[in-house]
Amino acid sequence: MSIPNNSENHPCFNRGAKGSHGRVHLPVAPACNIKCNYCDRKYSCVNESRPGVTSAVLAPRQAQEYFARVVAAEPRISVAGIAGPGDPMANAAKTLQTMRLIGERFPGTLLCLSSNGLAVPEHLDALADSGVTHMTITVNAVDPAIGAKIYSWVKEGKVAYRGEEAARLLLERQTQAVAGLKERGITVKINSIVIPTINDGHMTEVARWASELGADLMNLMPMFPTPNTVFEALGEPSRELMQQLRSDCAPYLNQMSHCTRCRADAVGLLGQDRSREMGGCLSSCTKLPEPKEVSHPYVAVATREGTLVNLHLGQAPEFQIWGPIPGGFSLLEVRPAPEAGGGELRWKKLAETLSDCRHVLVSGIGETPRAVLSGYGVEPLEVSGFIEETLKAIYAGDDLSAFRIRKGKACCAEKMGSGGGMGCM
Repeated sequence: MSIPNNSENHPCFNRGAKGSHGRVHLPVAPACNIKCNYCDRKYSCVNESRPGVTSAVLAPRQAQEYFARVVAAEPRISVAGIAGPGDPMANAAKTLQTMRLIGERFPGTLLCLSSNGLAVPEHLDALADSGVTHMTITVNAVDPAIGAKIYSWVKEGKVAYRGEEAARLLLERQTQAVAGLKERGITVKINSIVIPTINDGHMTEVARWASELGADLMNLMPMFPTPNTVFEALGEPSRELMQQLRSDCAPYLNQMSHCTRCRADAVGLLGQDRSREMGGCLSSCTKLPEPKEVSHPYVAVATREGTLVNLHLGQAPEFQIWGPIPGGFSLLEVRPAPEAGGGELRWKKLAETLSDCRHVLVSGIGETPRAVLSGYGVEPLEVSGFIEETLKAIYAGDDLSAFRIRKGKACCAEKMGSGGGMGCM
C-alpha cells in the first residue's frame, strides 16, 4: 500500500507506524449534528472501548495542557486528534482553537480530525489555516435510500432533516468536504461502518465515489452492536465478510485493516491503549482554568457613539478596543474593520485584527463569523447596554444574562436599517 508522503508517522494512515508512533484523542467535541442508528455517545464512561465514549470532556487550553503531559509521559506520540465524543465540526470553534493551540506549542505534530462531514465545507479554509494535516470523513452510504436507514436525523442550523432528505443533504456536504479537503492538500481517509443487511452490499459504491473525489485511504469498520441503539440486534459482521469487502474495495482505494475502533480519549500506540492509565491526568486537566488574561487581555466593541453596544458585527466600520485600568476601564484604541465582502476571508482578517481580544461585543452576528472568530479565540457576545457596565461583568466573571440579546430580536443588518443584509454574510 502506498503511503501519502505526510503519513509516515501517522499510525492510523500507515500500518508500518503503529508500533512506533502513537496518537492522543482530545475529547473537546461533545455535540453532534447527526443521529446514527448504531451510536450511543457517553461523556463519563471508563468501561467501554469504542468510538463515541470518553471519561471526560476538555476545553481547548485544557486539551493543550493535557497533550503536553501525555507527550512527557509517552514521547512516541506523533498525532493529536479529535474524534468526539460528538463531531468535531459540530463543535467547530473549540476544535479549530484546539488544533491551533497544539500546532503552536508542538510544531511538527500531525493534526487529525474525524468527522461525519456535514459541517466541514463551511470551515475548509479554517481547517487548512489551523494546520490540520489529516482528516477522516465517515461515509456509510452514497445512496440516500440506504442512508435513510442509517440516520435518524441530520441537523443543519436549527433544522432537523429526516429520511432520504437527511441522507441526501449529508451526502452533498460529504462530497463538498472530501473535494475541498483534497484541494487544500489535506490527506483524507474514508471510514465506513459496515452494517449487516443495511449497507454491507454497498461498500464498493462508497469506495468508487471516494476514489473519484481523490480520497487517499479507506477504512471499513465492522459495526459494534451497542445497547440502546436501533441497530443493537443486528449483530457484528463476520471476519470473513470484512475480508471480502476489503478485497472488493481495494481496486478503488487503499484499505486500512488495522483499526482498533478507538475511544474519543484514546492514548498511546494502536493496540496498546493507555487511556485508563492517563485517566487521572485527563480528569485533572478538566479542572484547569481556561486562561485568557495573558494572550487576550482586551475586549473589542461594535458601537456607534462609544457609550453603548449597539452595532451588528457586519455593520461596524471600526472596533473600539477596551482594557482594564486601576479603578475601571479605558478605551485604548480604535481599529478599522476589514472591507465588506470576501466571505470567510473577511472574518479571518477581523480575527487577526482582534487577536489580543478575548471577546467582541456586538448587537448581532451571523453563524459564519461567529464560528471563524471563536476558532481564533475571539468569542463574540451578543449584548446590549452600556459598554463599561458590560465590561465590569465580563472581567468580574459575573452572569451576563442581563446584557444578552434576547433571541427573536433583529439580528440581520436589513432589520437594523441596512438594506444589504451585510451583517449575516
